[in-house]
Amino acid sequence: MNRAAKGNEGSLRSLLLIVGILVAVIGAITLFKQPTEAVLWFVVVFLIGLYFFFAVRIVAQWEKVVVLRFGRFRRLAEPGIILIVPYMDVVAYRVDQRVQVSPFQAEQTLSKDTVPVDVDAVMFWMVFDAEKAALEVTSYHEAVSWAAQTALRDLIGRTPLAELLSGRDVIDQTLRDTIDERTASWGISVRSVEIRDVTIPRGLQDAMSAEAQAERERRARVILGRAEEEVAHSFKEASEMYLDNPAALQLRAMNILYEGLKQGTHMVVVPSSVADSLGVGSLLGLANTAAGLLSQQARSDTQ
Repeated sequence: MNRAAKGNEGSLRSLLLIVGILVAVIGAITLFKQPTEAVLWFVVVFLIGLYFFFAVRIVAQWEKVVVLRFGRFRRLAEPGIILIVPYMDVVAYRVDQRVQVSPFQAEQTLSKDTVPVDVDAVMFWMVFDAEKAALEVTSYHEAVSWAAQTALRDLIGRTPLAELLSGRDVIDQTLRDTIDERTASWGISVRSVEIRDVTIPRGLQDAMSAEAQAERERRARVILGRAEEEVAHSFKEASEMYLDNPAALQLRAMNILYEGLKQGTHMVVVPSSVADSLGVGSLLGLANTAAGLLSQQARSDTQ
């Protein structure tokens, strides 16, 4: 029984007993001149007070109470103050109808690809039929817990490790449906199941990490190869254009030489084919231009 409901029920019983005794005493004093009537009054009031003392029960707002009469189901009491017949009726079970939270786990369970895993999960459920929960199963809390653990182990054994790690949403829904199917006959509904953690052996973690790193390196090399292929294709197209247009090739060679001299280096290596295509005059002109740029840069740095 809930502590608050138990305390309220005890206080109400005590109050009823005290009121009954006071009424009996006052009646006896009032009827003192008629001893027979006084005794009868006292006995009647005492019995009534005694009845209420044993008959009063308090049901909390979130509870439903299963009442048995001579061992047979009598009724399902709603929240509030209820009365039972002493020695005939028994409050057999108090069913909490709030949403319950039950953590459960599966340790060292083999997945479909024979990998031992530890899985922690949490389940949210509630009783929708208090009569079935009290009469159809011995202890519905334990029954729900064991049903959840069994369903989790069965699901792990039918699921590869990759799906356990990546398909959490699908696994949660499948697990919820499986447990709910087992507990529906007990008057219990499973609201949701959430897998909190999946733990695999340390050696397997290192192997999976190495595999992921190798996969990233492979993708990087593939991307680099595709980039080189695109660059080579561009160079091929450019060479075909220069082949049909020698003047464009000469201008490109002059631009390459000019960019090299502009970087501030004092020595530039020029391929012989480029030098022949430019001629001595062009080379001297570019060299003088670069020298002018260098001197101008040196003066600006000095200032």
